[in-house]
Amino acid sequence: MTANQQIFAWDIQPQLKTPLEPAPVSRDWMDAIPERYAYRCLPLTVANQAGWIIRSPVRVTARWNGGTQIKDLRLWFAKNRNDDRVLSHFGSGILTFTLPFLFRTPPGLNLWVKGPANYFKDGIQPLEGVVETDWSQSTFTMNWKLTRPQHTIRFDEGEPICMIVPVPRGLVESLEPIRRPLSDNPDLLEQYETWRTSRRAFNAALARGDAAAREQGWQKDYMLGRVVSGERVAGHQTRLAVREFLQE
Repeated sequence: MTANQQIFAWDIQPQLKTPLEPAPVSRDWMDAIPERYAYRCLPLTVANQAGWIIRSPVRVTARWNGGTQIKDLRLWFAKNRNDDRVLSHFGSGILTFTLPFLFRTPPGLNLWVKGPANYFKDGIQPLEGVVETDWSQSTFTMNWKLTRPQHTIRFDEGEPICMIVPVPRGLVESLEPIRRPLSDNPDLLEQYETWRTSRRAFNAALARGDAAAREQGWQKDYMLGRVVSGERVAGHQTRLAVREFLQE
């Protein structure tokens, strides 16, 4: 691997051994769905894996009274193991996790700092930010906003609190957005109509209990990277091979 392909996580507090690992494909709520059918949604599972996660260093319970002051968010730590890495710093019901890493990405590559993809907590919402980590000499925090006053939330030790996703700087601005009727593209319109007819027929077969449709379960064209002609798309991904951060 060349230097311009490397992403570094400079560990400010290596003695703490803060977990930093490829994001897993699994989610508890997806496991709990009958027949785990949520895993049939390939865009969902790819998003689950598209980066690295950082986990909570401690078990912490938080309760917000609805005010704007720092003191309006109260924290309790398991077994009185107070941890100054988890705090009310900004006020307004924002819970802050201090991350012990200074990240450095290749030139022109930012980090999208966000909550773990498709991961939910009742009464609290992750705040997202995009950081220019190819030049910044400072660390950043991960913040969650409590959304319901007088509602208690808890992060367990080892629970995912942050996901970092590389994104090219300037990509959005470099794209020329064009909106046109699909009828302006006859070839694509024909492909879409073929797909739509097939999907409607399959759903109708499921609804009437057709044995072959029930045996198939769902149409797997997108999962297989297969277009309506039956051809496979080169480069199609069904699982990401995100690498571990190496300890050197």
